[in-house]
Amino acid sequence: MKDEQIVGAALAEVLPKTDKYWFQQSHLLRLNLLLLVPLLSSSVSGYDGRVLQPYLTEYQLTYFANPTGVKLGDVNAAQSIGSVLALPIVGYLADRFGRKPVLLSGIILIIMATIVQSTSVNLPMFIVSRLLVGFGGMFVVHPSPMLIAELAYPTHRGKYTSAFWTTYYLGAILSSWATFGCQDYQTEWAWRIPSILQAGFPLVQLCFFAWVPESPRWLIASERTAEAAAILARYHSGAQDPAEGHTPLVRREVAEIVQTIQQEKKAETTGLMALVATPGNRKRTLIAVCVGAFAQWNGIGVVSYYLTLVLNTVGITDTFTQTLVNGLLQIFNFGAALGAAFLVDRLGRRTLFLWSRAGMLASYIVWTACSAVNTETGSKPAGIVVVACLFTFYFHYDNSPTLYPNHPHIRTTIITTIATTITTYFTISAAHPYATFGLARQFRCPRFIQTIYIAGIQTSGLDYILYSSKGAVRR
Repeated sequence: MKDEQIVGAALAEVLPKTDKYWFQQSHLLRLNLLLLVPLLSSSVSGYDGRVLQPYLTEYQLTYFANPTGVKLGDVNAAQSIGSVLALPIVGYLADRFGRKPVLLSGIILIIMATIVQSTSVNLPMFIVSRLLVGFGGMFVVHPSPMLIAELAYPTHRGKYTSAFWTTYYLGAILSSWATFGCQDYQTEWAWRIPSILQAGFPLVQLCFFAWVPESPRWLIASERTAEAAAILARYHSGAQDPAEGHTPLVRREVAEIVQTIQQEKKAETTGLMALVATPGNRKRTLIAVCVGAFAQWNGIGVVSYYLTLVLNTVGITDTFTQTLVNGLLQIFNFGAALGAAFLVDRLGRRTLFLWSRAGMLASYIVWTACSAVNTETGSKPAGIVVVACLFTFYFHYDNSPTLYPNHPHIRTTIITTIATTITTYFTISAAHPYATFGLARQFRCPRFIQTIYIAGIQTSGLDYILYSSKGAVRR
């Protein structure tokens, strides 16, 4: 694609003209490699979010006294509760002290939580460790997409930010295959080893953290414009000497950041009321709430947190097959999400989002019907179709990469996260646990209603309120 189609004509005219690919330019190669550090934050989240699912095998449930119903839901929801507890302060800390210190504190908290979790001796201790994981995970996940958006090269920003949640599945892959490798262990190490590996991605981030630059936008907001310009000059223009790196691109970027910050300071309405002060802000807030809530109220909780028990309902009960399906599903998810991230600049996020919801609807309808047939008649072909629908459902779920906004919309980012975590808690703590323990028939009606919800609200509703941001760049 042409630069004008990606970043707009105004910014494209000051981009350096070159025939080289980005990996042939040392400064861009260095920048993109360093951005892998915050990009791995979603891998941390992916491992943390998926590591519990394999615990729901027979041995792990027995070790923790067979939690059922709401208690089982609370085990899964503890991470979301920890995330909600961190939300009131993480945004303020990222603005007050910078993106890097908050990210570093989150990495350290995850490592500490891993120690607690891997040494747990009872269910309360395990739940507390999950609370710490959720709390620290928010310190990792919240500043990372902002740091990426504020550091990335203009023509790379859309792909990089859209790929943020793609690497979630790298963590899920490590988690699922670690569990697959430990499936034959009939001791507590069957779950302690995956718990220990939870610190893997944070340790990788910690090793390279010192070389990651701070956000130029935060530096300018902190009246450290010279430092911000030097970072942009080095990583966007390739200048080792900041005095020689003030190219038209760097000057334009600094000017845009300064102008945006000044406009924010002059705004009459501040605080949370700014979210509903104007028609534009009200619509942006509505989108933030809908995207956050719909991220969980679409059936994903069934697959994400109770895959083992879903497979049990269609006759797949042996641990080997269950962990194998889980591992293959995560590899499939990573490929689908990565492909969608590269389609963002071509198709736009709105198109991908609506395509995703329509595909999820179709998959869920077939899944519900075949699950009913399998339950009533024991039909093996129907059970196979249910497993296939897990993959098609996830394929379309993965096709909706969400661009995490940078600082001008930090409050809407928080609103989205709050909506996601709250709906996650109620979905996995209140609804799904009952459905997976012998109540499939009673749950089938609500599940079917949920498919209608996806069709009527998510597909049609989002078609009305979403607008395309393709080609738009805002700092």
